[in-house]
Amino acid sequence: MAATESDGVALAYDRWAPIYDLVFGPVFHRGRRAAIEAAERVGGRILEVGVGTGLSLPGYSSRNLVLGVDISAPMLWKARNRVVEQGLRHVGGLAVMDAEQLAFADGSFDVVVAQYVVTAVPSPERALDEFLRVLRPGGTMVITTRIGAEGGLRAVIERRLMPVTSRLGWRTEFPWARYANWAAGAEGVQLVQRLSLPPLGHFSLIQFEKRQAHAALLAEH
Repeated sequence: MAATESDGVALAYDRWAPIYDLVFGPVFHRGRRAAIEAAERVGGRILEVGVGTGLSLPGYSSRNLVLGVDISAPMLWKARNRVVEQGLRHVGGLAVMDAEQLAFADGSFDVVVAQYVVTAVPSPERALDEFLRVLRPGGTMVITTRIGAEGGLRAVIERRLMPVTSRLGWRTEFPWARYANWAAGAEGVQLVQRLSLPPLGHFSLIQFEKRQAHAALLAEH
């Protein structure tokens, strides 16, 4: 990944930091709630990639240990303030980190949550590979994401908007096939759920499971 691409994403979200909660808090509320509920069904050590200003952090229960990473330092400043002000003792740490180069050992987490992150990074499949790597066998990846149109007028509009939206920090054109092709090529990945979210079904909750080693071996024979 070229450093300029990663820097561009960071700069875009640095600009959003002062108004992010006001602009995106209500828009992504339903997806955020759905992602937290999915993560809580597994529980344990939870990594939230692209934690931003920490809007999700109060929603996790105290029985879990949550770590958050984001590429934008100004976003994380707001997240740290939220943790202190609300006394969120279940938050074990927040760090500036690239979603495509996570500084965690293999199998470190029970759940990886990525909300509206995959369509923002320069190399989405590389980020998905990293999410999978840091999951333990049997762990769950919870993704909320915008799914682009496969065809028709909406697809045309999304392609034309790409030069603008990419500068703002995300892609409009990102079909389901990107996820399906990644899962087909990744070892030991199983799609658990794909659920349309409001508004208008443009967003989805996606869950992948990292299969246990013995289950993967049985599936091969």
